[in-house]
Amino acid sequence: MKKIKTFLKTTILGGLIVILPVLLTLLFIRWAVNIITGIIGPITVLFVDKFHLHKTAADILVIFIIILVCFIIGLVVKTKMGKFLYRVIEKRILKVAPGYSLFRETIKQFLGQEKAPFSSVALVRVFENSTLMTGFVTDEHPDGRFTVFVPSGLNPTSGIIYHLEKEYVHLVDASVEDTMRSIISCGAGSENLITNYLKGEKNENK
Repeated sequence: MKKIKTFLKTTILGGLIVILPVLLTLLFIRWAVNIITGIIGPITVLFVDKFHLHKTAADILVIFIIILVCFIIGLVVKTKMGKFLYRVIEKRILKVAPGYSLFRETIKQFLGQEKAPFSSVALVRVFENSTLMTGFVTDEHPDGRFTVFVPSGLNPTSGIIYHLEKEYVHLVDASVEDTMRSIISCGAGSENLITNYLKGEKNENK
């Protein structure tokens, strides 16, 4: 009886592990589609009323037009005149708009158009004792000090910035992506960080 219960439990859990990520992905796609269709809604209504199109067909047409406009603007900006006009408009109008610079840098990083601000992963001793915190090196200074961003668990977009002496910053051989996943998981999967830290300590003591 116990074996049957264990079998049923592990089977059901295995099914949930497969199904839940799929469901969450579908829900995310649905949420994203609803946001997009909500934004382009007023334009879609115009196409539906004027050309008597079905709403879904009108949505697809509007999205295609937006992509085409982005493509044309991208082509124009690649020309000398386009670059000049863009710089003038950005400097005199767009940069004055609240939040524009922040959104621009965030989108460029998200699309891979700009280097990520995190150059490497480190375990840091902000209290100068044996307590270790997972952080990302954001800057290195001429005197050897490091500027480190230590994110909060679950939400890596918030955290605290520390300026630490070199001896309290232990660089580890781990990718930013894997470390981010560990932070979002409240530290689960940190074994690689600790293993690399201990290896570094052994090498220093030799």
